[in-house]
Amino acid sequence: MTASPETLADSMLTRVNAARRAVDRRANASRPRLRRQRPAPPADPSAPKLEDTRETQSLKKVFHELGVTYRRYRSQIGGPVAPGLRAATDLFRAEPSLASLVAVAAILDQLDLLS
Repeated sequence: MTASPETLADSMLTRVNAARRAVDRRANASRPRLRRQRPAPPADPSAPKLEDTRETQSLKKVFHELGVTYRRYRSQIGGPVAPGLRAATDLFRAEPSLASLVAVAAILDQLDLLS
């Protein structure tokens, strides 16, 4: 398939946005309270903001979906890991971002796994 980088980035952004909506729905879901909860401790000022946490969760959700696709492919085909994939995944795990996710997706796109 080998999509252009802009198209691939747009595709990954669309998938991340869909994952973001799923993360938001899960976070806003109501559950019956089983017991009275204690008041939350004061927020740590050095902790990441809720917005950043949800963005990271949605990126990781798409990354996990790509991993499932690649593992399914590897179980059918076998052979060595695609060149550059390990470095790209390590980069994503170290610093989750759309750019590092697109780098992983580009390798999977070369294998025609993103159709």
